[in-house]
Amino acid sequence: MNLIPIDDPGDPRVGAYLDIRERDLVGRHGRFVAEGKVVLNLLLSTGRFAAESALVLENRLPGLDAVLRKAPPEFPVYVAPSDIIDRIAGFHMHRGILAIGIRAGQPSAEALLEDLPPRALVVVLVGISNHDNMGAIFRNAAAFGADAVLLDATCCDPLYRKAIRVSVGAALQVPFAVFDGIERFTATLDRLGFSQFALSPRGETDIRATQPSPRLALYLGTEGEGLPQELLARLRTMRIEMADGFDSLNVAAASAIALHHFSNR
Repeated sequence: MNLIPIDDPGDPRVGAYLDIRERDLVGRHGRFVAEGKVVLNLLLSTGRFAAESALVLENRLPGLDAVLRKAPPEFPVYVAPSDIIDRIAGFHMHRGILAIGIRAGQPSAEALLEDLPPRALVVVLVGISNHDNMGAIFRNAAAFGADAVLLDATCCDPLYRKAIRVSVGAALQVPFAVFDGIERFTATLDRLGFSQFALSPRGETDIRATQPSPRLALYLGTEGEGLPQELLARLRTMRIEMADGFDSLNVAAASAIALHHFSNR
């Protein structure tokens, strides 16, 4: 392994890791931060995104040998003590494992859908702005075998550091794409033979009475407002029945129930 000791938080070789929280807010110009052992393992294993480097707390290095050997021999692994890593990151890094990933050119939503198999389950997200919910939905999508996640342009970034962490790396594993123009997007799904269902507390039918189809797109909306009314009017709608006096679930919890019900696995 290409281990590189770091003893100065101002070392330009670790410039990509400086002031992580502030840099999260302004963007990373084609890069993202992966955090933790499980996420690093997926980054190096799946091949969907290239890894540029890793920054590791020196006492975590022995437990990372098998993971880091999945990287090319020249892959830089910067190693530093706790106080140096904390000064680089700008806060206490109790996990002590970071990596920089590179955003490769992502396929268009249409190209991603065109490549899906005859039996396919996709999740369509509209207006999901909370990174915890985004990460949890990706985790559920991976757990129940969804083939892709499609996001409208108002959704938050699945490759934001917190979203990746909450997804336990699933955001690096499940294919995703961003689409513009809901009418064109729904027409593309129609053309490709997808049944399209919107999940809403006021849905027409109970989810248990909705039969899975070979190709299915499941729409989920933001907390509170849910999916836009014009979209609900265009799609078939379903609900998750609940106890009297209670009518809604967190969108991540609702996604888990729906994905389990429709899973092709």
